[in-house]
Amino acid sequence: MQKDSRLFEDIAKLASGAAGAAMDLRREIESAVTDRVERLMARGNFVTREEFEVVKEMAQKARQENEALKAELETLKS
Repeated sequence: MQKDSRLFEDIAKLASGAAGAAMDLRREIESAVTDRVERLMARGNFVTREEFEVVKEMAQKARQENEALKAELETLKS
């Protein structure tokens, strides 16, 4: 009976150690992926959200002006 108890204790220790190692591995992988993504983002030519919104507004205004000019041109042709 005592051998069974000892066996279960050993299995529990082994499982606990494996779980700890798995958690450490997970943290290490997360850290490596985060580092890699940060390096890729730093190297890329990305714009900020604010810059994107400004350019988007400029494009909308240019489209509106283009439509107005197109309508004016059609009026002049008629």
